[in-house]
Amino acid sequence: MKLIGYIRVSTVGQAEDGMGLDVQTDSIRAWARANGHRITEIFTEAGVSGKLEDRPALGDALRALRDGSADGIVVPKLDRLARDLVVQEQLIAEIRRMGADIHSAVAGEAAYLVDDPDDPSRKLIRQILGAVNEYERAMIALRLRSGRKQKAAAGGYAYGAPAFGVRAEGKQLTADEREQAALTRMVELAEEGASLRTIADTLTAEGHRPKRGDRWHPTTVNRALVRARAENGTAA
Repeated sequence: MKLIGYIRVSTVGQAEDGMGLDVQTDSIRAWARANGHRITEIFTEAGVSGKLEDRPALGDALRALRDGSADGIVVPKLDRLARDLVVQEQLIAEIRRMGADIHSAVAGEAAYLVDDPDDPSRKLIRQILGAVNEYERAMIALRLRSGRKQKAAAGGYAYGAPAFGVRAEGKQLTADEREQAALTRMVELAEEGASLRTIADTLTAEGHRPKRGDRWHPTTVNRALVRARAENGTAA
């Protein structure tokens, strides 16, 4: 079967389980090999929330299914598709309306993705798991907010992960020389007209590393470029 993949990370998601983009990609490809499927493309969402309006790559993936470019979509875990139970069920229903299949690389989840009118407990269990994921997400966010408040009260930097190019030292943000060099190279390539994919591949090949993981992805490059241009007062 010809399938596309969808992977996603957010700051909270990485803090929770360390399931970075590389790990998710490997999980999808290993699952496909084991089950005799072919992955034609993996749509990547880097550092975004689970809100539908914040996920352009998911929109691209759904369009690919709608156009018949693939027979279905596979995610490393259902919570990569959605952390919200309602959104999860809406997306599953939408994918099925297109005549496409949805798969999870997690064996325990895959069993509950096949709705059976003679066994309604499958859908119920999937929805319970989705509700648990939603609750866990809310608790993680609560713990992070509480930790930031405590750190801010103590006078420290308390506003989430520093942007690419800077790091937190004590109570202040300071430039990170290694990341600044990557930013300079990134802007240079963009000004030469290189695509986001070319910039990502070039940065990886030249040994520049993102804050997390070993490889650059187009969405990560785009986010860093937008922030760099905003700080420099130039057009994105």
